[in-house]
Amino acid sequence: MLLDLYTQIASVPLGYNHPALIKAASSKEYITASVNRPAMGLMPPANLRKQLDETLMSVCPKGLDSVVTMMCGTCSVENAFKAAFMAYRKRERGSEEFTQEELESCMHNAEPGAPKLSILSFYGGFHGRTFAALTCTRSKPIHKIDVPQFDWPAAQFPKIHYPFSKHEKENQEAIKKSLQDVQAKINEWKHKAPVAAVIVEPIQSEGGDNHAPKEFFVKLQKLCKKNGVYFIVDEVQTGCGTTGTFWDHEKWGLQEGPDFMTFSKKMLTGGFYAKKDLLPSVGFRIFNTWMGEPSKLVLLKAVLDVVRQEKLVQNAADTGSYLLSELEKIAAGKLSNLRGAGLLIAFDVGESASQRDKLVHQLLQRGIITGACGANTLRLRPSMILTKKHVDLFLDHMNQTLKSI
Repeated sequence: MLLDLYTQIASVPLGYNHPALIKAASSKEYITASVNRPAMGLMPPANLRKQLDETLMSVCPKGLDSVVTMMCGTCSVENAFKAAFMAYRKRERGSEEFTQEELESCMHNAEPGAPKLSILSFYGGFHGRTFAALTCTRSKPIHKIDVPQFDWPAAQFPKIHYPFSKHEKENQEAIKKSLQDVQAKINEWKHKAPVAAVIVEPIQSEGGDNHAPKEFFVKLQKLCKKNGVYFIVDEVQTGCGTTGTFWDHEKWGLQEGPDFMTFSKKMLTGGFYAKKDLLPSVGFRIFNTWMGEPSKLVLLKAVLDVVRQEKLVQNAADTGSYLLSELEKIAAGKLSNLRGAGLLIAFDVGESASQRDKLVHQLLQRGIITGACGANTLRLRPSMILTKKHVDLFLDHMNQTLKSI
C-alpha cells in the first residue's frame, strides 16, 4: 500500500479510482466525447457552452470573464503569452486592423509584423517547456540547456525568510528589492524589446516552493498597471482549491483581477482565463486542432461537484494547517523553513540535495511518495481528500525516518 503525497506532480484532485470519476468516465457523454473527439477550435460540440458554464466558468476568477481551453499547462502559458502580445499591439496601433507591411513582414519574422516584445519572468519560476514558456522558466539548467531561447528579462523573486511573522523587516526589504528589479528591467528593455507582460507563480513550486507575502503581489500588479504591462498569474500548480482558496491569488486582495490567469494539473484540462477585451476578436489567432478536450470537462464537472459537496477547499485549509503544525513539532534540528498554503507544504532538508534525496528515498521505501524541488526542498502535493488520518500515518513514518538518519 502506498500513501501518495505527490500525486503525479500535483495533478490528482480526488485521489485514485474515485467513484464519482469512475461514474463520469462510464457515462454516455464521456464516451461520446472520447470516441468522437472534436476539433474544438473549428467544430466545437453543440453542448460545449453548457459544459463550460458548468465547469470552468463556474469557478472563473473574480475580474475575469472569458476562458480559452488548452491541453496542458505549458500550452496554456504559451497561448496566454500570445494573447498578451496581441493585446499589447492592438493597444499600440489603436485597432485590430493590420497594415499590409505588417502582414508581409511577419512572414519573414521581421518588424513591424513580428515586433520585438518580451515577457518578464522571475528567477526560480517554472512555466513550461515550449519555446516562450521555456524562456521564462528559470528553475533548473537541465530544463533549458542546449535549447535556443528568446532574449527576455528576468527579475529576482523576493528571497523570503520563514515564517513571515518573525522576519518582517528582512522580508519587506526583499520585496522592495524585487520590485525595484522589476522596474529596472522594464526600463532597460523599453528600447530593445518592451515588456508586454509579467508572469508570476503564487508559489514558485518547481523552483523550491518559494513563497512571498500577498503585499508583494499587490504591489507587483500596481507596478505592471503603472507601466502599461499585462499581469499574468500562473496557477497551473496552485489552482483548484489545494491551497485553501480555489485560486491562490484570491488571498492577495487585488483591487482587480489579473489580466490573464493560467491553469491545468488538478483542473484536468488546461487553459487560461482572461478579460474579454484583451482577447483577439479575429478567428484563428489563438488556435490549434484540439483547443482542449471535452471529455476532460465531463470529469472536471464531477470533480467540482465533489469539491463543493464535501467542502474540500476548506478541508485543504484545515488539513494543511494541521499537517504544518504537526511537522513543526518534529522538525527541530532536522527540517527547516517549514512553509505552506493549504496542502501545498514544503520544508528544507539539511544543506544539500543529497540529504533531501536520501529522505525522499527512505520515505518511498516506507510507501510514502513525496517530491523534490529547488536546492534541498522536499515538497508535498497530496490530493484534496487528504484527512488527518492520512496525515498521522505520514507523520509516524516521517518521525521514524528522521530518527534513523
